[in-house]
Amino acid sequence: MKKVLILAANGQIARLVEQRLLTEPRFKDVDLTLFLRNTTRLADLAGNERVTLIDGDLTDPQAVNNAMAGQDIVFVAVVDHDGQNRVTKNVIAAMQANHVERVLFTNVLGLYHEVSGEFGRWNAESIGSGMTSARHSDELLAASDLDYTTLRLPWLNDRNEIKYSVTTQNQPYEGVSGSRQSIADVVLQLIASPETYQRESIGIADPATQGETRPVY
Repeated sequence: MKKVLILAANGQIARLVEQRLLTEPRFKDVDLTLFLRNTTRLADLAGNERVTLIDGDLTDPQAVNNAMAGQDIVFVAVVDHDGQNRVTKNVIAAMQANHVERVLFTNVLGLYHEVSGEFGRWNAESIGSGMTSARHSDELLAASDLDYTTLRLPWLNDRNEIKYSVTTQNQPYEGVSGSRQSIADVVLQLIASPETYQRESIGIADPATQGETRPVY
């Protein structure tokens, strides 16, 4: 069995990932460890034999370390906007201590000033001081020995569609918005093929929204 740990497991994208991992035949060999504050939020999964629920806080290094034991892949389903980057530091330390190598880490678009024009200006202004911790999170991953993928998310919507393009760190970001279902699909593709985009930072968005000056909902 492949063991996947999802941190911040009650987020909207995390829930989409979990639902597909537990229902699609191609993932029948995946066991899930779901880490979140207040496990009663995922009470509907408590009886699933492939699911382990862990109540904990990502800023608690011991709790993260305990959850990490025996995992194959980690999906961090939240952006580390903590001023001290405790989330990123705790994940890296726990992975190293438990010899876990593969991590998919959520972040924001604009980390490298790769979003141009009026939307790039608006995006930087809207994220504000949160961009500093987001950038440092990405820098900490890049400086580690982990097989990481930074997931630079667009401004999200709840459209019932899977439609996206992927750009790498040295390419212009293509689009401004995308559906949560699309982001979940990228995560699932990486879980299915974990050798893809190792030690890369990828941008994900609906290319049809390229050129918009504000998010598309």
